[in-house]
Amino acid sequence: MQVVVNSPNVEYTNKYIISKYDYQYVEAQKEESSIAVNTLTEKLMFRTQRKVPKLGVMLVGWGGNNGASFTAALIANKLKLSWTTRKGNQDANWFGSVTQASTVRIADEVHVPMSHLLPIVDPNNLIIDGWDISALDLAAALKRSEVFPPDLVEVLKPHMEKRKPRAAIFNQDYVAENQKSRADNVLNGSKLDQVKTIMDDIEEFRNQWKLDEVIVLWTATTERFTSIVEGINDTAENLSKAIKSNYKDISPSTLYAYAAISKGCTYINGSPQNTFVPGLIELAEEKKVFIAGQFYMLDTLVWFVRTNAGWFQGDDFKSGQTKLKSVLVDFLVSAGIKPVSIVSYNHLGNNDGRNLSAPEQFRSKEISKSNVVDDMVASNSILYKPGEKPDHVVVIKYVPYVGDSKRAMDEYISEIMMGGHNTLVIHNTCEDSLLAAPLILDLVLLAELFSRIEVKKLENEDAEYTKLHPVLSVLSYLCKAPLVPKGTPIVNSLFRQRACIENILRACTGLPPETNMTLEHKVPFLMSQTAYEEPQSKKVKLENGK
Repeated sequence: MQVVVNSPNVEYTNKYIISKYDYQYVEAQKEESSIAVNTLTEKLMFRTQRKVPKLGVMLVGWGGNNGASFTAALIANKLKLSWTTRKGNQDANWFGSVTQASTVRIADEVHVPMSHLLPIVDPNNLIIDGWDISALDLAAALKRSEVFPPDLVEVLKPHMEKRKPRAAIFNQDYVAENQKSRADNVLNGSKLDQVKTIMDDIEEFRNQWKLDEVIVLWTATTERFTSIVEGINDTAENLSKAIKSNYKDISPSTLYAYAAISKGCTYINGSPQNTFVPGLIELAEEKKVFIAGQFYMLDTLVWFVRTNAGWFQGDDFKSGQTKLKSVLVDFLVSAGIKPVSIVSYNHLGNNDGRNLSAPEQFRSKEISKSNVVDDMVASNSILYKPGEKPDHVVVIKYVPYVGDSKRAMDEYISEIMMGGHNTLVIHNTCEDSLLAAPLILDLVLLAELFSRIEVKKLENEDAEYTKLHPVLSVLSYLCKAPLVPKGTPIVNSLFRQRACIENILRACTGLPPETNMTLEHKVPFLMSQTAYEEPQSKKVKLENGK
């Protein structure tokens, strides 16, 4: 059921939804004794293609816990499977997906699924393929993951056992030594040979299923960081030359991204390494191909790298502990409470935890988890002096017995009034892959949707429409430390990130942004007559009929 907006500012054609939109924003500049503020309005036209493409997704790390769980969830939901648990029957669902299981308010007491605002790909129509260094078929990979109950795994087996990952790029130097035991399905040859094979795989997949679009998403294990080297990966041209010369320090994830971008495919990085070296970002911008991930200023990592040139990028699914942290710190700072110490302890037993037991791979994860509070701290100069920020420590340990059921324990110490202190201690059990799989779905569906949205200034109706910037920062809600266009601010506040997605979708349908002012319930002449009727009495829960 699609939302249809009746407004002179919205036009529905067979091909497009076209909306006129007044985008209002503010510019401010600090002066000696005041802050000069200018309010600005840009009159825009949004155009969204209504035709939903036949979409395929290729996962790097298809046979890992995330990839196998995502595939199983797609099949279970498509077949509307139900199975027995200790608490009764359980139906397949997409709980945890913002596109499939969350709603937006469009009017008083009217909420609709987010997926109803604009035409979006139906998950049941997704076609899936991918690569993995392990040759296990997807049924065996799902059983190995120990994520789903055995009865459901058996039901899914005939639907998954014929799905086998393509041979994958493997470089032992980028992952923990313990990953070598899984690597029985790897590509040989030079880096250029490997890139050509990945490009051929993408083209074969596209042709086999007659797909309109293909999205490539990395959900393999965490790599170590790559040095940014002038003349090697600082420009698109130099990166291409480095691949052709078989330069040793180019990560597998960068090779996958290079191949995907070269084929015009959106590339999303789901692990915290710095896949998006400057040359790769430049290539995406040149080819106008979407990428999503995170952005690091070099000076925060200078001790780790062997060069002092450039920027760092990467990505990581924001699923459990980090999502809670971005909400809680936002709440504390917004309430005028000063977090001074944040200590996060994790232990997990899946292959992600096994790989992260190596120091260099852990450092990639530590960085992505540690930067999620920076913008919220910087927003309050009353609480924090310039350069001041909370002590923030992240610990991750590998405990095989707990498997995919990650334990996260956090202690937040905050200063309150008159030198007092408030301490919050939180224990969070996260079923890792069941939290990550819905994020994979959202990243794929939203990346595709935003590729169909174009915009231009209303005053110049003869101008061509422009797509969003190739660095798709609107997907920040789903990533630990989001990739943003160079020179633009990084936003980690979960509320602001979700509002960004929702309000862009609203703008494309001609709806105003959700401001939560609800003046129609606060200003007498805007209030409806029902507001003046006798209010309902408060309901009190009765116990034993008393």
